[in-house]
Formats: sequence, structure tokens, C-alpha cells
Amino acid sequence: MDKYTIIKRPIVTEKSTKLADKNKYTFEVDKGANKIEIKQAIEAIFDVKVTKVNVINEIAKAKRVGQHSGFKPAVSKAIVTLADGFKIDVYKA
Repeated sequence: MDKYTIIKRPIVTEKSTKLADKNKYTFEVDKGANKIEIKQAIEAIFDVKVTKVNVINEIAKAKRVGQHSGFKPAVSKAIVTLADGFKIDVYKA
């Protein structure tokens, strides 16, 4: 897989911003990517040293708006911990 198809986008929420203070960054990743591929993609794209990768697989959830029903999409998220001295500016990513 290409490194740009593995990492889809950074996730910027209140919780992920607090994690960024602890040198942890959150990204939406491809469902078929494993931790090793995610680590290699982050290191290649942002030129940083990754020490740890945690992956969260969210399932599709049923949602309803009035009489219309559907599903929120299933998403894989990766929380990437960087080595000391490295940072990622997610607002430019």
C-alpha cells in the first residue's frame, strides 16, 4: 500500500489536542493497514521517529434522522506516540 493511502487525515478534536501535548497524535487510517505499515507511513510522511502505535477500530453505528435511517461509517483510528524531541503540526498536514 502507498503511504498516502494508509494515512487518510489527521483527527483534530478536543481530546486529540490534549493528547498532542503528551506527544501523541491521532490519524484516520485505512481499515486494512497494520501497526507496522502505519508506523512506516508516519515516519516517511512527517520525518519523525515513532515509538508506539495504538489502533482503534470503530464499528458502523445505526443512526436515524426523522424517518430516514442509516449508518455512520466504520472508521479505523491510530494514536501515534512520537519520540522525545519530535513534533507534528497537524494543522499543516
